[in-house]
Amino acid sequence: MSSLLPNAESRLLIGGKLVAGAEGVFDTVNPATEEVLGQAADAGGGDMDAAVAAARTAFDDTDWSRNHVFRARCLEQLRTALQAHADELREITVAEAGAPRMLTRGPQLEGPVADLGYSASLAETYSWETDLGVAEPMGIKTRRVLRREAVGVVGAITPWNFPHQINFAKLGPALAAGNTLVLKPAPDTPWCAAAVGAVIAEHTDIPPGVVNIVTSADHAIGARLTTDPRVDMISFTGSTQTGKAVMAGAATTLKKTFLELGGKSAFIVLDDANIAAAVGVAAFSVCVHAGQGCAITTRLLVPRAAYDDAVQIAAATLGGIVPGDPADPRTVCGPLISQRQRARVERYLEIAVAEGGRIVTGGGRPANRERGFYIEPTLIADIANTATVAREEIFGPVLVVIPYDGDDDAIRIANDSPYGLSGSVWGSDQDRIRRVTDGVRTGTLSVNGGIWYAADAPFGGYKQSGIGREMGIAGFEEYLETKLIAYQA
Repeated sequence: MSSLLPNAESRLLIGGKLVAGAEGVFDTVNPATEEVLGQAADAGGGDMDAAVAAARTAFDDTDWSRNHVFRARCLEQLRTALQAHADELREITVAEAGAPRMLTRGPQLEGPVADLGYSASLAETYSWETDLGVAEPMGIKTRRVLRREAVGVVGAITPWNFPHQINFAKLGPALAAGNTLVLKPAPDTPWCAAAVGAVIAEHTDIPPGVVNIVTSADHAIGARLTTDPRVDMISFTGSTQTGKAVMAGAATTLKKTFLELGGKSAFIVLDDANIAAAVGVAAFSVCVHAGQGCAITTRLLVPRAAYDDAVQIAAATLGGIVPGDPADPRTVCGPLISQRQRARVERYLEIAVAEGGRIVTGGGRPANRERGFYIEPTLIADIANTATVAREEIFGPVLVVIPYDGDDDAIRIANDSPYGLSGSVWGSDQDRIRRVTDGVRTGTLSVNGGIWYAADAPFGGYKQSGIGREMGIAGFEEYLETKLIAYQA
């Protein structure tokens, strides 16, 4: 498959060494063909224990957390090495994650790798110490100095949908801030993480134990990070349901916890917008990577007077996007990650019909795809915001369209959700747009197609979409502790 993965079998990275898993191996599968690609090292509890011990030792017994210049150099070194292996990483990502090749030029690979440079620059330029000046609390003249220090050992647990983006969004700032890390990737995409481990071990000066990558078919192996007292922080991206379990586990030792969870984001089309353009964008966006993105806007809110036209436009757009081979550079909508995920999406479509919804287009498996976990881009109409498919995250190429009556009603419907991760507003009147964006309770909003995703832009959600922010200065500071030192002046 790749020189990064000799003999089509990956290894764990523990304490600076590439090692086999105690439980043997497990298969990694191509979601476009359902064929076994090869094997990944299957870690057991002893492997995770060794990884945490290595990370603890590297943090406690080396100057990694204090040597900002060295950390910056190591991150730049990692970025350069990954870029040199970009073609191999691209093939792994397309084959294992089912990621359309076109996306590997952006958020599925090249973008996140390049963003390691942003983390490297923060390691050198961040203001680690701030003089708060002299004050006289309780009559004692005191000079106060604020210091920022690494949290310690970070346990990072990541999903399968955008493996490189999410792995590097944790690894980059955590390392730049001076932490050591144990990464437990999803069982569906172990090679993407293991390949990075091979690059770290063979092409960087990152000290042994600073980064440990533990792949396993057993989700419980990652859960051990949440309760291990040697782990100081958990950084988790995944479903809200699992996030609650992670938070409960972390509570046993009161770990610092970052959670980036689910979403059911609203795409609001105001009545002065170009309806055709806005609805077309909304329909297209749910097809990207087969809708497997937590921030994708899967609820389309349109003025009631434009509802019939919006349904027709969305159906035409979705019907014109044919799921294809992710290896084809023209493909936008590839397969779902697994048979399990496809069955989950199909169950939601059955629920939609049972609750009175109308499947306008799609709703089945593509006739031209005999193998692979594909599903047609699907539009569901004639439902209220109370319907299951309007409230729960589906994680497939499925769009629901809901009519509203006036701007206040659009805001109400958008906010009538347990989630608050992202959203979009399209319109012409800037005052109305500002009022709507002020009213919607969500972590990111796109206005008329604006892009909120960038290395320096914080990402995260309100309500059950998570706690904290990833990326940007805010994301970097998630991995820091604050220490105040007071000197009698």
